[in-house]
Amino acid sequence: MQTISSISEKHRLVSLPAPLHPLVSVVRIADMRFTDSIRWEHFTLGFYCISLKRNVPGKSRYGQQYYDYDKGLMTFVAPKQVLSLPDMPTDTLNPASGFALLVHPDFLYNHPLAAKIKSYGFFSYTVNEALHLSEKEEQYMVEIFDKIAEEYQHIDHHTQDIILSHIDLLLNYSNRFYQRQFITRKAVNHDLLTRMEQLLNQHFEQADAPSAGLPTVESLAAQLNLTPHYLSDMLRSLTGLTAQQHIHEKLIEKAKEYLSVTRLSVAEIAYRLGFEYPQSFNKLFKKKTNVSPLGFRQQFN
Repeated sequence: MQTISSISEKHRLVSLPAPLHPLVSVVRIADMRFTDSIRWEHFTLGFYCISLKRNVPGKSRYGQQYYDYDKGLMTFVAPKQVLSLPDMPTDTLNPASGFALLVHPDFLYNHPLAAKIKSYGFFSYTVNEALHLSEKEEQYMVEIFDKIAEEYQHIDHHTQDIILSHIDLLLNYSNRFYQRQFITRKAVNHDLLTRMEQLLNQHFEQADAPSAGLPTVESLAAQLNLTPHYLSDMLRSLTGLTAQQHIHEKLIEKAKEYLSVTRLSVAEIAYRLGFEYPQSFNKLFKKKTNVSPLGFRQQFN
């Protein structure tokens, strides 16, 4: 595993001149020339990387093979995430273009953005969950990249605050455009919701459900070929509930079924649902229904 700790090191490894600012840089994708000095199959970065790319092979392929905008594609990478570039760009006639914004965490130090940037779920999305931009949206982003690159040409006491305000604006736009993307994919996302419901039903119906434990957001996301963050954000935009809340809703629904039509004890029901301890089941059931499992059952007697 290769770790690229600094922005200066990143510049060197892609054959770019040294950055004008050690903690923030905007580079043109077309100017990057990958060298063989590291193994690009698995590596991590010590800084944030926000990229806007064009002419990326397969750029309109999106997770479930849904095609939409193909003007620009944005990806967001946080420090210490494992990355992979097994196939290096070789098309010199139609090379990828666009920008990459590199921001070291130290540049955000003592600024509200240092905490805020960690709240954006899209830094945990994978490439197949990238942000696809319309032509107008792409122009907004390009203007921000240009302003950041222009600002660090002359470093003074105001440089950091101005650049951070531009980064904040870029992230706010990204958040808005992702919400638009969830809406424009509503039909596809409904299919994902249906598939997730089927997976949950299958989990509780299978004979070995108790030994399988409780369903998790991670396991559902993996079966849907999505990241947990993307699954939760997509569901929240569609239903108002996160993936974890959907799991809890299904658990309570199944628990009510057992309590109303079987003579299984509360402990037996908890075990069948995948709980290790009945107390955990009791606590969740009462939190979601404002009544204990036994209290709920008594309503049918």
